[in-house]
Amino acid sequence: MKKQFNRMRQLANQTVEKRLDLVKQVTHSTHKKLTACLQGQQGTDVEKRSKKLPLTILAQCMVEGAAVLGDDSLLGKMLKLCGETEEKLAQELIQFEFQIERDVVEPLYVLAEVDIPNIQKQRKHLAKLVLDMDSARTRISCQQICTILWPKKSTMQITSRQ
Repeated sequence: MKKQFNRMRQLANQTVEKRLDLVKQVTHSTHKKLTACLQGQQGTDVEKRSKKLPLTILAQCMVEGAAVLGDDSLLGKMLKLCGETEEKLAQELIQFEFQIERDVVEPLYVLAEVDIPNIQKQRKHLAKLVLDMDSARTRISCQQICTILWPKKSTMQITSRQ
């Protein structure tokens, strides 16, 4: 019965370890792909992101083109309106990316690089402690059996150790 329990416990531990490795792999690859999808530079402030974003550059180009053509031409008015709209889209994209970083990318990174390794480390430590406890139990039960079977001999061993 005890052997079956130990086998089942070992099988469960292996299953959990495999599952943890899979979760770590998936979160790591998802984090990497999601970071690659972000258009702005990760971790920089809004101003720096805004200057390097292609939508902002396009919006600035349109507004400059509108200024060159003037507000009296139809193309100038259209370029100005499109440039302002592009700028609003760029700002929305930046806010969206900040939110994605805060709510998804950073937690994925923490899970893959901090939490899962800590869980694995704690599981290994727990397994070592369980082995230590089992060996201590075995020693105690052996000592108790020896005391029951050979009472004088075990008391002599105990007194000789002191």
